[in-house]
Amino acid sequence: MPADCLVSTDRRSVRTRAALRLALAQEIDATGDLSRVTVTAVTERAGLTRRTFYSHYRDIPDLVGQIEAETLSDLREHVEKIARADLGDLEAALLRQEAAPGSEDLLRAVRERGDYLRPLLGDGGDPAFAERLKRMAYDAVAGRALDGIDVRAVGTFFDYYLTYAISAEVGVLLRWLEGGMRESVEAMARLMTALMFVRPGDLYGKPIDFDIPRFALAIMRCEERHNVR
Repeated sequence: MPADCLVSTDRRSVRTRAALRLALAQEIDATGDLSRVTVTAVTERAGLTRRTFYSHYRDIPDLVGQIEAETLSDLREHVEKIARADLGDLEAALLRQEAAPGSEDLLRAVRERGDYLRPLLGDGGDPAFAERLKRMAYDAVAGRALDGIDVRAVGTFFDYYLTYAISAEVGVLLRWLEGGMRESVEAMARLMTALMFVRPGDLYGKPIDFDIPRFALAIMRCEERHNVR
C-alpha cells in the first residue's frame, strides 16, 4: 500500500476512535450508567456502523479499557515531569506564587481530554478508573519521592503520606472536572500546588509545627507494641 494511503488510513482510524470515544462519553451522560451503554447506541451517536466499531474494539469494556490505558500512559509522562522537580524548585515556585513545574502541562492534558474524562470518572462512569489513576500517580512518584528520605526513620508514615497526598490531589482534579473546569489551568495548577504544602493552622494564622521523625517513631512504637500482643 502506498505511503499516502497508509497516512490516510491512519488519520481515518484516529478520527473514528475519537468519534467513538466522544459518543461513549455522551452515552454515559445520557444514560447515567456506563453499564447501560450499548455498541448500537454508541455507533448511532457517532454516525458509524457496528462493523466499523468491531474493527477497532471487541465490545464496550474493550473500548473503555483502551481509552483508559491510553489516557493513563499519556498522563503518566506529565506526572513524572512534576515528580522530577526538587524541593528547591518547588520552594522557588511558591515564593513566586507559581505552580509546581510541569503541573500546568498536566492540567492542560486533562482539559484536552475533559469531554470524556468527566463522564468516565464521574458517578455513572467506571469506578475503577479513579483508583487506576491514583495507582499510576503513586507508581510514577514514589521512587523520586523517596530520594533523600531514610525510610527506616519514618516507617510506614511515608507510604500513607504519599497515598493521602495523591488521593487528595486526584479528588481536587475530579472536583474540577465535575465543575466543568471553570477555573483556568493556571489557577488550578497554583491551587493544587498550594494544597500540597498548606497546613490546617495556616488558614487561621496559627501554623502547627511538629517533628515528623519523632511522630513517625511514635507510630513505629505503637506497631511494635501491637505486634508483641
